[in-house]
Amino acid sequence: MPRDKDSMSPIERRASFGLAGIYGLRMLGLFIILPIFAIYAQQLPGGKSQTLIGIALGAYGLTQAILQIPAGWLSDRYGRKPVIYAGLILFAIGSFIAGSADDIYWIIVGRVIQGAGAINAAVMALTADLTREEHRTKAMATIGITIGITFSISLVLSPLLYQIIGVPGIFKLIGVLALLAMAVVAFVIPNPAITRFHSDAEATMKKLGDVLRNKDLLRLDFGIFSLHAILMSVFMQVPFILRQDGLMAAQHWRVYLPVMLVAFALMVPPIIIAEKKAKVKQVFMGAVALAALAQLSLMLLQHSIWGVALSLLIFFTSFNVLEATLPSMISKIAPLDAKGTAMGVYSSVQFLGAFFGAVAGGFLMQHFGGNAVFVFAIGLLLVWLVVASAMQAPAAVRTKMYHLPELDEANASILRLRLAQVQGVREAMVAATEGMACLKVDMQGFDEAAVEQLLPKEDATTGVLQKAR
Repeated sequence: MPRDKDSMSPIERRASFGLAGIYGLRMLGLFIILPIFAIYAQQLPGGKSQTLIGIALGAYGLTQAILQIPAGWLSDRYGRKPVIYAGLILFAIGSFIAGSADDIYWIIVGRVIQGAGAINAAVMALTADLTREEHRTKAMATIGITIGITFSISLVLSPLLYQIIGVPGIFKLIGVLALLAMAVVAFVIPNPAITRFHSDAEATMKKLGDVLRNKDLLRLDFGIFSLHAILMSVFMQVPFILRQDGLMAAQHWRVYLPVMLVAFALMVPPIIIAEKKAKVKQVFMGAVALAALAQLSLMLLQHSIWGVALSLLIFFTSFNVLEATLPSMISKIAPLDAKGTAMGVYSSVQFLGAFFGAVAGGFLMQHFGGNAVFVFAIGLLLVWLVVASAMQAPAAVRTKMYHLPELDEANASILRLRLAQVQGVREAMVAATEGMACLKVDMQGFDEAAVEQLLPKEDATTGVLQKAR
């Protein structure tokens, strides 16, 4: 693979966009029924129980949360692609079961199996295998952007497909797409030359205790749990509100399309302020407060279609800002050698929140009425504000990664100490077995030229390692 540091190689681009597509397709399959499922499920045997509807809507989150990290470990042992194939097959089976279901119970079974196809960690690990350290952040960002776009597309596409093929047809369609995705993995995604553990992209048991003892990381985990719990509870209630306000389910896209387009535009300025002006915590806290305001607005304005649209615009703007800033804060706060573990825990808790929110939303609607869902959301957001207020503001840092030739542990330790002394370096990690140096550096004042001088290099003509000075 060419060592041009400034741009991705064709293989890296193919891997990044291909894996982002696979990841996005799977998330599309999980998201696409959100806007219409609760209304559809009422017609099924067992669908009179809103608690069961909530379980069916969120069931994928439970198995995803349980199996995601173990699937990543299996990919270390048995290979990335075999685990991804197995996950896509399970996802397809779950989709076909849900698409053929004639009662709510079989849909629950299908959703559980869908979630068991937990390929997220394996996809991230394969991305790390196929990209150089200098470009890995770009590849991961491509996947992150794809998830956001997929979520927005699913909200608009879902009501349109519901009108044409119904919910069973949607389930079967995503099952077919999952099988087609296997062909993409086989023929588009390159095979990695080397499969190895990547501390920046994968979880390890060795660092799990450190991550779970870090109070600021736990506060962020509580945040993503709460955010996705509220998201799922919203989709237990809002479809019925829109129908009550005179908009049939197949027409709900008329609200979601403009809301999501404007919300994407409105999220940009706060994110720029957060990153460029080092105001991450202030923007973060403001977005949480804005989400609480949106839930209050939904409760008070639910009898007006314009009021609902405005409330959803406020909510999805804050949701998008939080979805973008939370992973960035994890990256800034987590120790470099535990970043992959911190992200693994964060992602698992996110899916657990989706399960909890859907079940809680259904239970509250059934036993206390629709407004109880909004009270639940507001209460959870206020608790989140209190929890987050005690968090230290993340330092204005970014992560830089560099490829290293083969080093022994002694030289790796010396290099780490030297890198840590460079101006603007907050934290340095040298992983000899991974062939990687990773630095957490100040946004301003970082002397990258000094780092380049310290890094050992191979002579281009002899292949002999030149020691770090």
